[in-house]
Amino acid sequence: MLAMPEINHIKKLRNIKSLSINEMVKRTGFCWETVKKYADEDQLPKEGETKKRGMIYEEKWGEIVSDWLTEDYALKKKLRRNNKNIFEQLQKLGFPGSYRTVCVYVKEWKDKVLDESDEIKEEAERLTHPPAEAQIDFGVTEVVQEGKVKDVHCLIMSFPYSNGGLVVPLPAENQECFLEGIKMLLVQAGCVPRKLRLDNLSAAVVQARGRGQETIFTDAFQRFSSHYGFEPQACNARKGNEKGHMEIDTK
Repeated sequence: MLAMPEINHIKKLRNIKSLSINEMVKRTGFCWETVKKYADEDQLPKEGETKKRGMIYEEKWGEIVSDWLTEDYALKKKLRRNNKNIFEQLQKLGFPGSYRTVCVYVKEWKDKVLDESDEIKEEAERLTHPPAEAQIDFGVTEVVQEGKVKDVHCLIMSFPYSNGGLVVPLPAENQECFLEGIKMLLVQAGCVPRKLRLDNLSAAVVQARGRGQETIFTDAFQRFSSHYGFEPQACNARKGNEKGHMEIDTK
C-alpha cells in the first residue's frame, strides 16, 4: 500500500498532466496495476489498525479475560465478575500486570463487543432453571474454633428456582466425603431433585464432555445417582455460567 504523498503524486500526474498509465509507470517506478488503481479509481487508503502491545494483548491473558467476559454476559448483571474480581483471579493464575491494565482491556473489550443494549452481539443464551433441579459444589467457609479463625471444607447444594440452599461441613473434598455429603444434604432437603448439576469434580467425573464425547462419571457416583434416582449433569469445561447460582453461593 502506498503512502499518501505517493498517491497524491500519481493523481496529480493523471488529473493535471494527463499522463497515460504507461508514462506514469516509467516516472514513478510502480507496477502498472498499482498506478492504475490509484490513478483512475476513487479510492482512499484505509486507515491501518494500530496493533496493541503489552502482555495482556500478546500473551494468553487477554484471551482468558475475553472468555470470562463472554461467559459472564450470559448471566444476570449481579452475577458477573467486576474488574476487581477479574484482576484477583488473574493474579491467582500468575498474571504479573497491574489492575489498571486489566481495567483498560475490559473497557476496550466492552466498547468493541457490546452494543447499546449492553448485550453480546451474538446473543449469548441465558440459562433457565426449572423446578426440582439442584446444583452442587465444594466450598470453603471460615469458622472460629478455640478463638482462632480456620477454613473448613463444605458441600453446598443450591436450588436456583426457589433461590434456596443447604450446606454441610466436611473433613475433605474426596469421593467418600462427596457422596456422604450429598446423602446428608438430601436428608436436610427432605426430597431428591430430578437433576443435579455439578462441575467436573474428580470425585464424580472421570472424563469431561467435549468434542462429541459425553461426560463419563465414576462408577461409584453412577451407582449412587441410580440408587437415589436423580440425573447427574456435568457442566461443560470453563462454563461457570451453566452453574451460575452455585458460583455465587460458593464465593
